Amino acid sequence: MADLVIRGATVIDGTGGPGRVADVAVTGGRVAGIGGGLTGRSTIDASGLVLAPGFIDMHAHSDLALLAEPDHLAKVSQGVTCEVIGQDGLSYAPVDDATLAATRQAITGWNGDPPGFDWNWRRVGEYLDRLDEGIAVNACYLVPQGSVRMLAMGWDARPPTETELNRQRELVALGMEEGAVGMSSGLTYVPGMYAEDSELIELCRVVAGLGGFYAPHHRSYGAGALQAYADMVKVSRASGCPLHLAHATMNFPVNRGRAAELLALLDDAIGDGCDISLDTYPYLPGATTLAALLPSRSSEGGPEATLRRLADPSERERIRHVMEDEGSDGCHGVPVEWETIEIAGSRDPDAVGRTIAELAAASGRTPFDTYCDRLLADDLGTTILQHVGDEPNVQAIMRHPAHTGGSDGLLAPAKPHPRAWGTFPRYLGHYTRELGVLSLEECVAHLTGRPARRLRLADRGLVRTGYHADLVLFDPATVRDAATFDEPRRQAEGIPYVLVGGVPVIAEGRHTGALPGRSLRRGPDGVH
Repeated sequence: MADLVIRGATVIDGTGGPGRVADVAVTGGRVAGIGGGLTGRSTIDASGLVLAPGFIDMHAHSDLALLAEPDHLAKVSQGVTCEVIGQDGLSYAPVDDATLAATRQAITGWNGDPPGFDWNWRRVGEYLDRLDEGIAVNACYLVPQGSVRMLAMGWDARPPTETELNRQRELVALGMEEGAVGMSSGLTYVPGMYAEDSELIELCRVVAGLGGFYAPHHRSYGAGALQAYADMVKVSRASGCPLHLAHATMNFPVNRGRAAELLALLDDAIGDGCDISLDTYPYLPGATTLAALLPSRSSEGGPEATLRRLADPSERERIRHVMEDEGSDGCHGVPVEWETIEIAGSRDPDAVGRTIAELAAASGRTPFDTYCDRLLADDLGTTILQHVGDEPNVQAIMRHPAHTGGSDGLLAPAKPHPRAWGTFPRYLGHYTRELGVLSLEECVAHLTGRPARRLRLADRGLVRTGYHADLVLFDPATVRDAATFDEPRRQAEGIPYVLVGGVPVIAEGRHTGALPGRSLRRGPDGVH
């Protein structure tokens, strides 16, 4: 007799194949059988519901949220059972005391900085051990290349010496050996963006040799986006490292309707034998920090040096010229449009939900001075929504067979992007049921089996006998994202059950308080 039987569900197993009505038995945290007439000590009547593998968020910013608020309702309520963190080249391991302090300041807008939080780790393995103390969902970690560079050579905008490059190689290898599944970069964020492609190739060779993949936020999603994608393909070719393109969008007016060009570039590379995948979020606006829009040279030396430049009138004018007239590399080579920049998180609650242009008009200051004033007042911790997306591009890219789902959700801001709470039900409801961009079986495969293959997850990502029982039950007729830009913290609808390792974390639509998740670590035969 099984521990649990989920009775009468339409099982969509994550392969892309057709669903079938069946009972699914769970014992000891794994799927024990799929068929008819199974018996268990407890049962869930799943008539009219779809049973799928738990969703895998390939681009998450939950590095602190998993520890500070381990029930993690925002994600598990969407059916997410695994997240990939350590994204965009900046996170909290590996660090030393000095780089931890600088990192906390640099990315407080992404993740917050909880008062009284215990920062009792420095190495990747120690951070993963902390996750293992109890979290709601499973987590995979990427070694953050920007953090590695910071630890090896500070915030300098220059090539590394051979000694510094060897130190970076050692740090990447150690993080991988301690369980990371690959390496990330944030090539519009300092200090990672100071690395030339030759430096990235050397680090990717280490990652490839240890069975991982490279997940870059590349150098531009605006002007020059196609060249930036092509450059990452070249890094992958030269290093032999599998490539996973983070939030692979084609944003800003310069790229409207150009998704086909990106997909052709990727198809050519895949046809030549390159191992490439990508993730996207199903929304138009992006989200980042206000400081990320700065020219890279203005951020050299770290946060304190950046703040000094912003307070210096002559430095301000140099920065203004680049941002408004030329196009900052931090703003993807596009001159900034202040009316598209909406404040999502700030020490000033009255600023939240208003654009830089609106704040400037209300204060009588120029938009650029308003921008600098906000960064100074928030110690660079301001977060934003950037309204620059293109709907035809979003739909075209999500159809690609190498596509997976990633929320890129920032949970800390006062007014977060709704993708933090709504990405996965939005794929199922809006883009599958309502628009028919994907079939239901295709959509589930994009969110489960495909990312599991990229991560080399052992016995996860499919509904299959012997696999871990990371499962979600949803109603295909009602599942939808309830989170909106006005009310971004609303729980998804139509997802009554979510199991992690066979343990119900969401039951009848409510969190059970269970914390069965843990870190999933790279090993010689996959990620366990």
